[in-house]
Order: sequence, then C-alpha cells, then structure tokens
Amino acid sequence: MRDDRLWIFGYGSLMWDPGFACAERAVATLHGYRRGFLMRSVYHRGTPQRPGLVLALDAAEGAACTGLALRVEPGTETEAMRDLRARELVSYAYKEVKLPVQLTDGRAVEALTYVIDRAHPQYTGPLPLAEQARIIATARGGRGDNSEYLFNTHAHLQRLGIEDADISWLTQQVRALRASGRARG
Repeated sequence: MRDDRLWIFGYGSLMWDPGFACAERAVATLHGYRRGFLMRSVYHRGTPQRPGLVLALDAAEGAACTGLALRVEPGTETEAMRDLRARELVSYAYKEVKLPVQLTDGRAVEALTYVIDRAHPQYTGPLPLAEQARIIATARGGRGDNSEYLFNTHAHLQRLGIEDADISWLTQQVRALRASGRARG
C-alpha cells in the first residue's frame, strides 16, 4: 500500500530541529547513501571567509544511512515545504529528491531527502577526519557554532540508538580541541 503522506528523512539537524510540525517520527534507513561532513557551510555553521562543515548524504554503493523519518503534520505540508526549502536550499548545494526509506517497524515509505550535489562548489568530497575536526572546532555561522551542530547530532543519534563511528570520533576530537584551546584557529 502506498503512503501518500509527506515524509522527510532527517540524518543531521532535521532530527533534532526539524522546524515543522511532525505527526510521527520513526527511525529509518536509507540504502545506497552515506552520511558525512561533505559540505562547506557558508551561512548556517560558517561564513564565506571561514566555512564550517555540515552533513550531507552522498550516493555510495552498498552504503546505508540510518536517521529519522518525520511525517509532516497533515494540513501543514505547504508551510513545511516552504520553510524546509528556505533552510536546506539556501545555496542549492543539496538536491531535493524522494527516496524509499525503511522504517524500523517494517513499513517502507517514500521520503523527501536532501542529498549533496557533487558538482556544487560547497561539496568537499571526503576530507580526513582530523581536518574535519579542526574545521568543526573553529567555525561559526548564522545558526551558531559548528561544534554545536556536531554535538547535537551525536547526542540525538545516541538517543535513537544509532551508531555512527565517524561522528562519535569527531565529537570526542572536537571536544578535546576546544578544551585544549587549540580551537581558536
């Protein structure tokens, strides 16, 4: 049976700050994509002069990303889409696509998902984790410290029982850099 309700797949800040009314939340997995700090943030978590890094989904054979499927409150779809696009498509580094996700209760739904446009100048490709940590520890943008974005994402993944080894390592490393004073950059 097809589910015509509007679902959004969150794998980063949408998990902890969706910005729209949710009728339902469910842990979900998207196959064929990996989550990573693959996008320079020049607005929300960095500036053009000192970009931060934010998470993006990148196609990868055999990969899977577990995050949160969010069903938009019926009757608020137009407003939710307007707000999401203003937030997620600010520089058009993401492509807005509908992809199938598998909910932990066994349902399969099509969810609106934001994936990286590899041709966009904000796409970094895979950077060494140590370089990611250095950037995240020092960047700040219109929505606050880049490290706050990382820490909130890590905390919400843990609450949901989702393990992401890179995000766990980055969280530990960024905390150490900030505590040592080396995050002044």
